Amino acid sequence: MTTTTGWGQYIHTSSVIHRLDPRTKLLSVVVFTLFCMQLRVPHMYMAATAFAGAAILLSRIPLRLYLRGLRPVLLFLLLPLVYHLVFNRNQDGIMTEIFTLWRILLLVSFALLLTLTTKPLDLAKGLELLCKPLSRLGVPVEAFALMVMLAIRFIPTISLELDRILLAQKARGYEIGALRGRQRIQACLRLVIPLLATTIGRAEQLAMTLEARAYGNGQGRTSFRVLRYSRMDGVAGGILLLYILLILSSQ
Repeated sequence: MTTTTGWGQYIHTSSVIHRLDPRTKLLSVVVFTLFCMQLRVPHMYMAATAFAGAAILLSRIPLRLYLRGLRPVLLFLLLPLVYHLVFNRNQDGIMTEIFTLWRILLLVSFALLLTLTTKPLDLAKGLELLCKPLSRLGVPVEAFALMVMLAIRFIPTISLELDRILLAQKARGYEIGALRGRQRIQACLRLVIPLLATTIGRAEQLAMTLEARAYGNGQGRTSFRVLRYSRMDGVAGGILLLYILLILSSQ
């Protein structure tokens, strides 16, 4: 049994999306998010889905990895839709839930594309450079970028720890997949304590490692790899803005 998701896992392929500057991809996610908030009619949803699908194809990452990352989010988002289908059979409410689910899936898919095609360190560096003007206001942008990078990177780590716990239980003859109903729910709840303990232990080890290397708040540190915009970044950003403007003008 595997629970590993695609969140926080960098998948290396030689694609156009991988070669883009992390700042370009971060800004694209922000712009696409704002655009999804303006979706009103079905043809706009289909156009946004076509753009997200084209970006996923250009990444040259297997579709199963995207579906693996969307699966836990989809299960959570289907609950309001099931509620409307069972208890509130109002057609307007059902259609509203469907379009809301569609919009959230677009946002999650684009964010998942960012994590799969960008190294965590590059993502943190790009976020730090984008937020650099806030440092004049006293905002610790270096610490904030590091915190975001570690949070993303801890997602697959927690999934791997959960896999180890499940395999250990299976080796002792206790398999959650064989349980049903209330027993299975109780067994899943019992996983929280060992998973939380191992996660806290990992976090403490990481904190001690940063302290031993005198990382501090990260201010004034140089980077081995210097991020630079290329012509490809300008083309990708222009295509995104042009596509969004064309869709909004056709509303």
